[in-house]
Amino acid sequence: MSTGEKTRVDWVDIAKGICIIFVVMMHSVLGVEEDAGARGWMHPVVSFAQPFRMPDFFLISGLFLGLVIDRPWLRYADRKIIHFAYFYLLWLTIQFLFKAPGIIAESGPGGAVGAYLLALVQPFGTLWFIYLLPVFFVVTRLVRSVNVWIILAIAAALETVPIHTGWLVLDEFCSRYVFFFAGYAFAPVIFDLAQWLRQRPLTALAILGVWALANGWLVFHPASQPFAAWIPLEAYTSGGLGGWSNVPIISLLAGFAGALAIVSVSALLARLGSAPLAQWLVHALRWLGAHSIVVYLAFFLPMAVARTILLKSGVITDIGTISLLTVVCGVLGPVILYGLVQWTGYGRFLFKRPQWAHIDRAPTPQGRGALASAE
Repeated sequence: MSTGEKTRVDWVDIAKGICIIFVVMMHSVLGVEEDAGARGWMHPVVSFAQPFRMPDFFLISGLFLGLVIDRPWLRYADRKIIHFAYFYLLWLTIQFLFKAPGIIAESGPGGAVGAYLLALVQPFGTLWFIYLLPVFFVVTRLVRSVNVWIILAIAAALETVPIHTGWLVLDEFCSRYVFFFAGYAFAPVIFDLAQWLRQRPLTALAILGVWALANGWLVFHPASQPFAAWIPLEAYTSGGLGGWSNVPIISLLAGFAGALAIVSVSALLARLGSAPLAQWLVHALRWLGAHSIVVYLAFFLPMAVARTILLKSGVITDIGTISLLTVVCGVLGPVILYGLVQWTGYGRFLFKRPQWAHIDRAPTPQGRGALASAE
């Protein structure tokens, strides 16, 4: 499949749809479990996805960069920096309006102002992905003339070496850039692989079966000493169980293997798109993938509301079931909000950058969503 196609690529949208569900799942499940003080049956699902959840998201984000990386700097900055800066600042402010009362009660108005200003350099809450993407776009543009293997080796070393400065931008850059750069540098190979697997479903299923067993073993089998001591703390806070998949170097390999597994699953699902029984699932995942940033920006509120109501009401006591319902609300809430915005015409600025927020006035293709990650 050529990366030069102007139409959306079905399996890419499916992959992004799967990834955004896993992201919402992590925040929902871990949030419920933290408030409840107990784990539920959804936790193993979050743990299983932990090695590849964000690596795949970043790898997919880099796939189409090769099409636009040589654009003039003004247009590149408009699409790759200002674009995400607008949505970060907007949704930072929206999230902050909900969190400010608690901050004011604890630290006073000055503390709230300080926390907001700090969020300009230290990404706030769930928005760190939106903050980090422009950094990746700029760095990749600056190093595009350097040998691919040199950059890849440096990026892999940064992921492997335990770099924990406390500044989220630097720490996450070191942990994630290798996957983003690989998506950019090896996009043709990844597209060819997806096409090859799409045409050989039995082979793809066999490979996925082997990967699932290996990933499960690495996730759920505790790492022995001294390797366990090398596992970063962040691995535990994102659903990790201290398994071999969290050990440096192994985590890098598990991330790439899992990301390519999601590519394989997505290619197979795209093949099933015309089958009546699978059509609704494929279409739903494609829609979520095409609007993944809509979900990413807005899921925090319906997730938090659902978690609070379900835990406090006491109607449902099973932690796993509460977690699952919170995930459903976290995914569907932004979809409903987006639908209301499209239907009423009010609030379009929430998901579409207005003209005043552009520095390059070149027209965009008709029908193009403002949130398309490839552009």
